[in-house]
Amino acid sequence: MRRYAARVWETIAAAATGQSALWESCLRAEGERDAAAVFSTLAPPEHRLGLETIYEGYLVHYGRPRLFAPGDRDTVLLLGDYLYAQGLVRLSAAGSVEAVADMGELISLCAQLRAESSPDDGPPWAASVALLGRGVLKETEDGKELLARARDAAGDEAVERSLAAHARRVG
Repeated sequence: MRRYAARVWETIAAAATGQSALWESCLRAEGERDAAAVFSTLAPPEHRLGLETIYEGYLVHYGRPRLFAPGDRDTVLLLGDYLYAQGLVRLSAAGSVEAVADMGELISLCAQLRAESSPDDGPPWAASVALLGRGVLKETEDGKELLARARDAAGDEAVERSLAAHARRVG
């Protein structure tokens, strides 16, 4: 798993630096990167690269990113959106239009929650990833219900680990 995770981070970093000198200038030095997966471990392996790319974009916007350290607000906005888009492209390439739709719903909901100063976006993340492609956010946005569904799909321990890691990144 550790070897696979290392390839995920290398792929995200290489793609970004290949796209833009600005993204390359934002990339943390290798010793400063935190290659800890947060929610992608709740999903099938074929979706993990796309999910980690999207989550890194989310962290650029709202938390402490693991791979990047953008210097100003304009770059934060642009880099975060670039990572969202790249992650969605990767999910699409993995063959799941439903997964792309779920992540679009999640990105929208998280933006709304952050605009309302609500820090409780962990349950939507956990449920959306654990039930990727099943449209869980179209059924409910209730945090308790989302947590219950995530735990049923991925297990209590895995969900709790992901939520704790998420809290450290956005808290």
